[in-house]
Order: sequence, then C-alpha cells, then structure tokens
Amino acid sequence: MVQDTKDIQELIGELEKIRGRHTELVTVYIPSGVNIAKVVEQIRSEQSTAQNIKSKAVRKNVMAALDKVLQELRFYKETPPNGLAIFCGNVSEHEGGADIELWAVEPPEPVKTRLYRCDQMFIMDPLKEMTREKEIYGLILVDKSDAAIGLLLGKRVEMLKYMDSIVPGKTKKGGWSQARYARIREGLLNDFLKKVGDTATQLFSEQKDMVGVIIGGPGPIKEEFAEGEFMHYMLKKKLIGIVNTSYTGEYGLKEMVDRAEDLLAEAAVMREKKILDRFFEEFAKDTGRAIYGVNEVLHALTAGSLEMILVSEKFDYVKARFACQCGHEEDKIIQKGKLVEHKCDKCGSTMALKEERLIRDEIIRMAKDFGTAVELISVHTPRGEQLKELGGLAGMLRYKTQQL
Repeated sequence: MVQDTKDIQELIGELEKIRGRHTELVTVYIPSGVNIAKVVEQIRSEQSTAQNIKSKAVRKNVMAALDKVLQELRFYKETPPNGLAIFCGNVSEHEGGADIELWAVEPPEPVKTRLYRCDQMFIMDPLKEMTREKEIYGLILVDKSDAAIGLLLGKRVEMLKYMDSIVPGKTKKGGWSQARYARIREGLLNDFLKKVGDTATQLFSEQKDMVGVIIGGPGPIKEEFAEGEFMHYMLKKKLIGIVNTSYTGEYGLKEMVDRAEDLLAEAAVMREKKILDRFFEEFAKDTGRAIYGVNEVLHALTAGSLEMILVSEKFDYVKARFACQCGHEEDKIIQKGKLVEHKCDKCGSTMALKEERLIRDEIIRMAKDFGTAVELISVHTPRGEQLKELGGLAGMLRYKTQQL
C-alpha cells in the first residue's frame, strides 16, 4: 500500500510510462464509503465480460489482472478514509510474455469518482490532481541577453522556457551613429521584453494555484521589465518582489529562489495575516460569521455551512476512548495532556483511557469533503498565538447566523 505523497508522485511517474500492447491494464478508483462487496461483485462481472475477448493472450492477461485485483480487495473490510486506487496489468516488455503487477494506493485526498477502466494505459489524472503542488510561484529571470521562465513547486524549481535574445551590447558598430544604434538596440530590447512577458503570461495562465511572481536578473533590465507594460496586468498584481542574481538560465532560477527566501516567507506571513485580520474583525464586530471552539466548528462543518476553517499548527485535541469495567465505552474529544477523571454514564465507576488519536488530519479531510477551505496557521505572530489561545480551531461561516 502506497500512502506517502512523495512516494505516490514517484509511482505516478512510473505508471505513466507503462503501455500495454492491448487493452489489458486495469484501473480501479473506489471512493470512501463504497461497499467493498459491491466492488468485488463488479470486478467479477467484468471477469465474465472478459471471457468474450477474442485474443487468447489478451483474455488470459485481463483475467489474471482482474483476479489479482480481487485478491487485493480481500484485504479490506471497508475502503480506507480517502478511498482506494488500484492499478494492475501485464507489464512484461517481451511480446507474448506475462508479468502481472499490482499497485494499491491510498490517496492523500478523498477519491471523488468511482471508476473502472481496462485500457492500454493506466488512468492517472485523478491521482495526479490530488498530488499536485497547491502553492506555486512564477519565476521570471530576465537580462538583455537571455531570459528563463520557471515555477517554484513546493521546494522544487522547474524551468518552463529558456529564451535567447538578439539584443546587441552597448557597443558602437561600423559607421552607424551612436543615436541610431541606441534606437535600434532599444527597439530590439523592447521587443524581447514583450516576448518574455507574453510567454510568461501564457505559461502562468495554466497554473490556477499560482500565488505570486518573482522577477530576477543580474542587471537593471529586471526593473525595467517589472515596471513596464510587458506582462498581463493580472500577473503584475501577483508580483511579490525583485531579486538580484549573478547568473541566468536554470542555475539563475535556483539562485533567485535562494535569494528570495525572505520574500517568500513574507508573502506567506502576509497572506496568513490577511486571513487572521478578517477573522478577528468579524469576531470583534460580532457579525455571527466568526466561530471558534472544537464543538462549534465541527457542528458548522458537518452542517456544510463553513466557508473556511483555521487550524493552528499547535492544535492538539484528541479523540479519546474510555472503557469501563462494566463493558461500556465512550469517545470524548479533549485536549491532549488534559485528560481528567471520567465517570461511566452506566455504572458511575471511573473509566480507564483505552486509546487516543489526534483529530487534526481527520478534521482537514472532512473539510475538503465539504468543500471548505483549510488554512494552517502558525504561532509565530500575535494573531496566530491568539488563535491558539482560542483553542486552535476556528472558522468563517458562509453566511451570517441568525441571532435569536
């Protein structure tokens, strides 16, 4: 079972390279809550259908893959919290050979769609969507001689486009007048910067989760590019800073990210500050939209009325299970380390703590299921510390609550 996001991303890369000689690669996506017995029934039905495949080799491989999927499903009494993805098929590189392999993945986010497909390739799009970076920065490195456009995906720098320019240096050529040469150079530079801006606009428009843009370079051209009308105005609104670099190209992009560390940290802090300012403003005005406390937030979340949930990095509530000697058991949500003596509702005896587990990840999964935005809040600011003192869990309602 593959669960770690990094491992899943590596697996996606491996599975995308596999191509079946025929439609004998099986993909199964199972959402949480789906009855495993129903899935088993469907796979058996597909086995019956596969009996009609004309090619003996293909029929044998598909039947073997489906049988292996059924064997895997026997390990599950119910689907995992986020559902399940299974990939199985003949991966032999030799014509006529059979090497049936299976991969089972518990996705990092809930599976939304139930899917069965037998094809020449595995269906990876749902899994890729779950594991893609959700916070992306656009990088533009520009100088008179060249430019590089890239992305910062988490901690990984990816270059999307390298561009050479034909802008000459500031050197007088032949018998040209200095003024004429300067005009030609200025025109070529303007055209190059416009091309860089258009290319960046096109490439970045495909990144729906891009939160900011950084511009860098070794010379003064980067400031001219940032201040001019070379980028789309919506892209300019996302500019968070300009960075000096010693290099250009791919190495320059990595250097720019290293030198932009303070900018990136400040951008994250400012974004967090805006969210907390909005929450505490609503809270101070008593508008009915700002709520806090585990019970209040969980009630609003399960009712589907929560627009945004704020979770402190120090939120440490647990679901504790207490057991009594009379056989009665109870679950309570309490703060970790603040367990108090708990009396049995049935016989009045003191109950023993049987187990406890943190509920932060469970709450985050629930929020995503309900389409509620999740914001993880640090404690390194006064507002963040204030949220922690409120219990570490708060939320913004989609609409104002009615005051009775």
